Amino acid sequence: MAREEISFRSGDTECAGWFYRPDGDAVPAACVVLAHGFGALKEARLDAYAERFAEAGHAALVFDYRHFGGSGGEPRQLIDISRQHDDWRAAIGHARGVAGVDPERIALWGSSFSGGHVVVIAAGDPRVAAVISQAPHQSGPSTLWGAGIANMLRLGVAGIRDQLGAALGREPYLIPIVGPPGTLAAMNSPDAEPGYSALYSPGFAWRNEFAARAGLRLGLYSPVRKARSVRCPLLVQVGTRDVVTPPEPARRAARKAPRGELKEYDAGHFDVYVGETFELVVADQLDFLARHLS
Repeated sequence: MAREEISFRSGDTECAGWFYRPDGDAVPAACVVLAHGFGALKEARLDAYAERFAEAGHAALVFDYRHFGGSGGEPRQLIDISRQHDDWRAAIGHARGVAGVDPERIALWGSSFSGGHVVVIAAGDPRVAAVISQAPHQSGPSTLWGAGIANMLRLGVAGIRDQLGAALGREPYLIPIVGPPGTLAAMNSPDAEPGYSALYSPGFAWRNEFAARAGLRLGLYSPVRKARSVRCPLLVQVGTRDVVTPPEPARRAARKAPRGELKEYDAGHFDVYVGETFELVVADQLDFLARHLS
């Protein structure tokens, strides 16, 4: 397949991405739109998924949110849920306008934090043909509770400091995305720092920091509430040993969605991206897409 560097407009700046054209002459092709989770970039293994989709005959569009990676937007490292939703809508709109793409066969792929985003976006866009929600954040309270009371308090204090600073025109107060157990970070489970770091190729420069104000909104963000409004097929994939995004809210999302499907794996949060578990997960995704994008 061929991979092209692309960009598209979202808000007042550009989002950077990759577009994969499938081998073969099947046009118009279905297209899978992918973006990552909390603070992660497209270079964190999204190419591995997109390549598999393209090999199966689907186009794929991968993008970075504004404020991250190759995309524009200031301040840097800002996780804004509403803006990320707008980035998803802009990416879908761009995909629908690409020559050779069937605008009625657009699928969404999200993982971790974006595994919740895709549920929200599909609930508001009846043209979306299918959704994959992998190891997803579906309940703010459950995710925060899983992180532990001590980390909840630390994130709250850091978030207030950053939010007050923003009101005074100061630079963002940045804290780690991942860190060792017991440290201030969005994710500090034993598998968080090694698992997140392993998503990037050795030597790739990624920033382990985000504007702390996002922590104030995490507990209020529960995409599972929108699952009932997702009318297209929805594949929810959970790791039974996931301590970053606890699996029970994801199971509820699959049950609530009218066309929900649930797959479970004996895996932790970061296992789904690599090794044997990745192979199992992506095989189920390819089967799901074959059934619903044909």
